[in-house]
Amino acid sequence: MQAPQIARPTVSIPELSRRLQDGARQLEAQFLGKEEIIRLLFVSALAGEHLVMVGPPGTAKSALIRSFAQIIEARYFDYLLTRFTEPNEIFGPVDIQAFREGTYRRRLEGMLPEAEVVFLDEIFKANSAILNSLLTLLNARRFTHGNTSVRVPLISLYAASNEVPTDEALSALFDRFLLRVRVDYLDSYHFRGLLQKGIELEAKGMNPDVGPVQPVMSARELRELQRNFGNLLRFSEDFLSTFKGLVFQIRSEGVGLSDRRIVKLLKLFAASAVLDGREAVNDSDFFVLRHVWNTPEQEEILQEVVGPVLDQWYEHHPDQARIGATPTNLQDLLEELRVIRETLTGSEVLSDMQLFSQLRNLGDIKAALGRMPDNPAAMRMIAEVDKLLETMFASSRFV
Repeated sequence: MQAPQIARPTVSIPELSRRLQDGARQLEAQFLGKEEIIRLLFVSALAGEHLVMVGPPGTAKSALIRSFAQIIEARYFDYLLTRFTEPNEIFGPVDIQAFREGTYRRRLEGMLPEAEVVFLDEIFKANSAILNSLLTLLNARRFTHGNTSVRVPLISLYAASNEVPTDEALSALFDRFLLRVRVDYLDSYHFRGLLQKGIELEAKGMNPDVGPVQPVMSARELRELQRNFGNLLRFSEDFLSTFKGLVFQIRSEGVGLSDRRIVKLLKLFAASAVLDGREAVNDSDFFVLRHVWNTPEQEEILQEVVGPVLDQWYEHHPDQARIGATPTNLQDLLEELRVIRETLTGSEVLSDMQLFSQLRNLGDIKAALGRMPDNPAAMRMIAEVDKLLETMFASSRFV
């Protein structure tokens, strides 16, 4: 008996990629230094998986998710959770009229169960009543209230926390977030851009006539793609062999990676390919493995494991740069380097504090350039940074 054919999405992969990349560029123009995070937002949404961001407050996490929801025209819900948050604040109040008639149910209008994109800040501070409901919602895309169980239209749930949970009671919830992303304050070379974009955003916030980002697709189209996603889960033996080697190397380094998460990662690889306009995965899609850590300290381990595979791929395919592959704008780095050079070679005598500040800035720039090994301009700039560092260390103050 012949297997049933899986319907293909009505929008072609190249066309879908073009639209999604346009949306990613809109977000990148609005949020500096968030290229890889933005890519992961689209990848997780395409695959129907969830993502948690870990980092200090004031790093534009909620603003980024809100704009992302606008990009895909999704019904949006967000909330800041505390241990005092009650279920009716996010799942909806009890229907009093139905309760008087002997039926327990909630009024879901405008609440989390009706949202397509959800952002929950400080998710690990929620109480057990909320966490238990969230687990079912994340796992099965269903919400139960009273004797009623409803299917929720959730595409992806994005969460944020100042720190990774250490309580065993929270491990089940943390495990449901396949992707974990560190979000920190911007580096020194983004400072001028931060001020410029911040002014623009504040001005827009004070002017209600200024339009938001322009949607590139609808949540309905995205869900249609998810329903037919099985057609895209095709992997060559070479790819699976490389994946197997990476998994066992990651595990040997002490990074826990369950069988369930390993299987789900295949969806993320396929989603990364779709975002690039490809129906077949390649080794560049392994970048998502940098974000499967269980503690922030494991980030460096994952980079050491996955980095060589990515470097080798881009060394042999230098023309296949993608959204999120470049960690920062090269022009921004060049401008910051020019300012530092003028500061160091100017006639003004700098204090020790100023010199150490410039040294730190050069270190940030060199680290960012080092993440662009396939870019000749970046490699030339590293040589410039080294020259400036030599000039600084030649000063008697650093001897």
